[in-house]
Amino acid sequence: MTESPTQVPRPRRLALLPGLLIGAILALLLAVLMSRMQSGPLAALWSALSGRNTRISSEGSVIERIQRLQRLETVVYNMDKIVTGEKDNPLLPDFIAGDRLLMIVHGQVVAGIDFTRLKNSDVKIQGKEVRIHLPNPQVLITRLDNARTKVYSRNTGILVRVDPNLESQVRQEAEGELLQEAVLGGIMTNARDNARTTVTTLLLGLGFEKVEVD
Repeated sequence: MTESPTQVPRPRRLALLPGLLIGAILALLLAVLMSRMQSGPLAALWSALSGRNTRISSEGSVIERIQRLQRLETVVYNMDKIVTGEKDNPLLPDFIAGDRLLMIVHGQVVAGIDFTRLKNSDVKIQGKEVRIHLPNPQVLITRLDNARTKVYSRNTGILVRVDPNLESQVRQEAEGELLQEAVLGGIMTNARDNARTTVTTLLLGLGFEKVEVD
């Protein structure tokens, strides 16, 4: 004989209706309350209770936050190359009076933005929208790695002494070439783009909904 499915008695089902109705009403009230917390006094109360304050009141506070970044190094350009330096005599061949140096160079150019140069006029705030005008990017460091930069060969004529200044002159020339190649390689553009990304992320984290950085 097949047993019929267990059914909730009618009186018990009627007893569940008030609880379901109260739950629906509470859910509706909660939805309305959350929608009104998006702005006005309730938003401030919710921000205080939840520990999240997303309101920025002035350009000065934004500038202070950004200036904490100080000199932000946003891009590093590395170079490995061979640089030569030589001195010759217009009358005598190199094996007699010449001096030639071959150097293997490793160096870096670091570019970024000095945020201490940011001014009040560079920041415009309207509600939760902010526009920032960044200072121009600049080369912060040009350096040779002494541990990886070394003289590969040196040939000096039999009638002249080794010039002690030739190596330092080659190093200076190498730094100049390093800087020139970095600029041609777009280091300034990359520095600005990376700074723009960093500042945009910072300002969105402060609660702004629209950020423009130029």
